[in-house]
Amino acid sequence: MPDADLIKLYSGRILELAADMPATDPIAAPHASVRKRSPLCGSTVTVSLDVEDGRIARYAQDVKACALGQASASVSGRVMLGLTAGDVRRGRDQLRAMLGGGPVPDSPFDGLEVLTPARDFRNRHASILLALDATVEALDQAGDQTRCAP
Repeated sequence: MPDADLIKLYSGRILELAADMPATDPIAAPHASVRKRSPLCGSTVTVSLDVEDGRIARYAQDVKACALGQASASVSGRVMLGLTAGDVRRGRDQLRAMLGGGPVPDSPFDGLEVLTPARDFRNRHASILLALDATVEALDQAGDQTRCAP
């Protein structure tokens, strides 16, 4: 990758977001916890959450990813509380579409616009999607648990 492309990709805003990770305090006995890994780069994100009345009530993430994956987790981690599984799934799908050349995700995930320069770097897309992929899977797990609860 040429130096100019790297500078464009790793903007100051992306690096600021990567350095300011929200929701890092662990949750004791979460309803669900999911670890996702990008096989291409080895980035990992673990998401733990609790759901109440169909919405995320508590959210924690452990992010060991490249700056792009960290920036994505930073943006999404700030808006998770109160969201439904449908909200998060829609945000994840809109982020995937944006990386493929589509529009910026709707609110509350519109802050992911900072990652538009990564469109041209397909090898980074899996890392960028990790936090939202893990959250969708955790929400599915939590929903399964609440349906099975006595």
